[in-house]
Order: sequence, then C-alpha cells, then structure tokens
Amino acid sequence: MERRRFLGMAATGVAGAAGMTALSGCGGGPGSGKVTLKLVAADYGTPGGNNSSKIYWRKLADEFTRKNPDIAVDVTVHSWNDIGKKLTEMVDKGNPPDIAQVDSYADWAAEGKLYKVNELLPIPAQAEFLVSLAEAGEVQRVQYGLPFVASTRVLFYNKDLFKKAGLDPDEPPESWEDLKSAARALKSAGVKIPYGLPLGPEEAQGEALMWMLGNGGSYVDSVGNYTINSPENVETFQWLRDNLVTPGYTEPGPQRVDRQKMFEAFTEGQVGILNGHPTLMQQADKKHLSYGTGKLPGSNGPAEGTLGVADWMMAFRKNGHREACGKFLAFVFDEKNHYAFTSQYGLLPVTTSASRRMRKDKKQKKLWPFLDQIAGAEFYPVGKVSWASTSAVIKKTIGQAAAKGGDPKAVLTSLQRKAEAEEEAGAS
Repeated sequence: MERRRFLGMAATGVAGAAGMTALSGCGGGPGSGKVTLKLVAADYGTPGGNNSSKIYWRKLADEFTRKNPDIAVDVTVHSWNDIGKKLTEMVDKGNPPDIAQVDSYADWAAEGKLYKVNELLPIPAQAEFLVSLAEAGEVQRVQYGLPFVASTRVLFYNKDLFKKAGLDPDEPPESWEDLKSAARALKSAGVKIPYGLPLGPEEAQGEALMWMLGNGGSYVDSVGNYTINSPENVETFQWLRDNLVTPGYTEPGPQRVDRQKMFEAFTEGQVGILNGHPTLMQQADKKHLSYGTGKLPGSNGPAEGTLGVADWMMAFRKNGHREACGKFLAFVFDEKNHYAFTSQYGLLPVTTSASRRMRKDKKQKKLWPFLDQIAGAEFYPVGKVSWASTSAVIKKTIGQAAAKGGDPKAVLTSLQRKAEAEEEAGAS
C-alpha cells in the first residue's frame, strides 16, 4: 500500500527575493490610509529571554514598516503552551488577528475565515514553497496554510553507552531486530533506559507515526482516508509491546512519559537510543554529549521515510487587510528573513532558496541530515478538518496500545472510529 507523500522542489522554479516581495493583482484592501496589522505568533525560544521569538518579530516588523510606511505591525508572541488557547479565544470572540503563526489552520479554513494563499501571494512567491509542504496546507485542494518552519526526525544514540555495552559506536541500529538487540545489550550493561519511548500526551502522535512508517503504515492512505487500525499499524504496536516495553527495554509506562522529559534524560546520559529532532541535537551539544545519528529503523531495515513536522502561518479575512497581509507575508518569506529565523532556532526552511542557502552554510552542517530527509518525510494530515481533534485523542490514548498487557487492535480500532466520526461531522 502506497502511503508516502514525497516532497520535491517546486517545478515552476525558484523565485528570488524580488519575487517574494512583489505582489500582483492584490486589490480589495482596506482603502487609503495607514493599516495596522495584528500578528499573533508562537515563541520558539524562552518567553522573556534573550532568544525569545518576540525579538525577531519586533525587529522584522520595524524593518517592514520602514519599507512600507503605510503598514504597521502590532506583534504579540505567546508560548506554545498558551498560543492555541489564546488564538482560539480571539477567533471565537470574533476578534481574530490579521495574521497568525501556529501549528494548525484547517478548522478556520473550513469555516471560511482565512484568505486563500493565492489571494495573498503572487505565483512566483507561491512556487518558492516546497511542494508537498504547500500541499499539506490545503483544505479540499485549496491552500490556506503557509508552511512557516519544518523539522524531520532521526535516530539518536549515546556513543559512550554503546561502548559500555560492547556495541559499535559508529553503527546505529538499522532494523527493529537490530534495535532490540542493542537495547538488550544496553540493559545488560546497566543503562537506565535502553530505548526512550515517549508515548505520553506531549507528542505521542509523532512517536507513534515514526514507528508506523517503519512498517509501511501511517495515519492515512494515499487519498487521505484514515488507516489508524490498519494491519501494519496493529503489527507495529504488537512488536513494540512484546519486544521493547514488556522486556523492560524502555522507561516504565511509556504512555505516561512526555518527549521533553525523555530528551532531558538522554542529555543526562540515562538513555541509550531514542528518536529526536534538531532541538535534541542542540540540547545534547550544550551538555557535550557524545552522540550519533542515523535513519529511523524499520521492520526489515532502515525506514523508507521519516516524520516531518511543520508549523503554519495564515491570514484572517475579518479585518479585510488582504493586500497588507500579502505584503507582510511576502516579506516574512524573503530568503534573508526566513533563513534568519530557521538558522537561529535550528529548524528547517520551507522555501527552495532558503533550503539551498542552508545546504551551503557550513555553520549549519549538523542540520544537513535533517534537511536531506525532508524529501522523503511524511507530514501529519493537517489539512483534514478532523485532524486537530483526532490528534488530541491520539496524544492521550495511543500509548496504551504499546503498554504491557495492552490490546493494540482494540486501542487503534477505537481511535479509527473516533477519527471517522470526527471526519463525518466535519464534512456535514
């Protein structure tokens, strides 16, 4: 069964900085006079700290206004813990911002509250986005979400713990059986957590999908139908339960353990192997940890793909500031501006020009393996109106499918039914 959505570069070519900032056919603005755009964005740094995203956005907004004196940008930045609730409250009260940057958009698009991307950006600017990321921004084949930043996942392992367990520190496991064998050796060597399996509510949907991909599974098929309880996925969780969780090769109760907690344990030298993204690399480097990376293991060798995650920008219709929103968004995705953000936070660009720039930047060499994988990454089905609610339920319950004594088929079938019900309700 074909389940991969492969990314590629836009076939229509690469637009330069001028193409990203030039708009065409963008009438219908608020009329003459000065416009103040309200921007609500998520903080990728520490709120109130020196690396807070508010510093980036404020500087960018000021520079934009200097070049566009008739458009001011009022910036509000919230932590990831708060932004979803804050933004939803604003929209529900009928007072949405002009532009938002968050992790989902489909509900508002389905309700007709967002501008279409082709109402905001000219074709050359649209062509700059990586193709399947742009496609992931679609609801019923119309793009509303603009990918903002992306990341992919790789396997991390502690080289010192590998040496302690008699394993080759330059040979990461490539298959599930390799992984099980390595975990067994790590446990015998006294490693506290041979394999870190964070299936708690922080990002259980991500860890689960990485394992599904290793066995030819996914949340949806090639046409977008839910396949949560497919035979491949049931087999995946049976393997996890019987070969890693039950023998004690993971932390106790993976269904209750969050990703960041496992990342911290890895940087403290307590975890032998786990899946991670660029943020873990930064955290490990700060602790001077000796680690290696590799492709995600699959049931019969390296997995064909990996998990890709993107965050999104969108523009709301309520205030009628279409032209001003388009100008600002084009400025945001100008190569220089977009690259400044992604390189600061160790994230992957979503445009062809910024991706090529990262490939040439030797300071970002550690990100190249993540960048290489974006061409084969699979992203969450965020364009499905039912995904936000389905993902919330998956986060809370899918870890039970791998728990000792758990029933993978029953758990996944329950999730399948709930997802289908949400999809049907959203379509009605």
